Amino acid sequence: MDAIDELLDVIEGPEFTDDPADSGGPTRWGITQATLSARRGYQVTAQEVAELERSEARQIYEDEFFYGPQLHLLETSSAMVAWEVCDTGVNIGTAVAVTILQRLLNGLNDRGRLYPDIVADGICGRQTAGALAEFIRIRRAEGERVLFTMLNCLQGAYYLRLAERREKDERFLYGWARARVFQQLADKLAEAR
Repeated sequence: MDAIDELLDVIEGPEFTDDPADSGGPTRWGITQATLSARRGYQVTAQEVAELERSEARQIYEDEFFYGPQLHLLETSSAMVAWEVCDTGVNIGTAVAVTILQRLLNGLNDRGRLYPDIVADGICGRQTAGALAEFIRIRRAEGERVLFTMLNCLQGAYYLRLAERREKDERFLYGWARARVFQQLADKLAEAR
């Protein structure tokens, strides 16, 4: 099972949801109606989302959430970080996820002593990949786990801000934290032992 299969099966799953309180609207495999509509070039129905095939969802993940935003550039240094940014991007937007990574890399570089600051612009390119490579080279496996943990913490903080801004999202906060933050941290930390 590769990382995209894991995201599809373990994290997102094939269940169709259409909760009126969910801002994402009709969703299957983590693909929202808006994402599928943009992909197909016309406004899809909720039924079309419900019938979304795994193979098309996988292609969307590859194109829209991994290779398209160039997250594969991160994978050379840390598959764990690359796929965490991808997973976060599926849920809160790739530019937001990349910006979180860039902010962390800047904050963890000891005032530019370890490697130069990068622009936190949400675009994953050579500078972001280079900063990650330097961070991993210097901080090694422990640093990789620390960075992964901080990415998950900030993802959780993002969800809390959503719930604070939109009261209707309070009903989703526990599930988001359980599935997107807690379970991933528990799994990765168990692997590290």
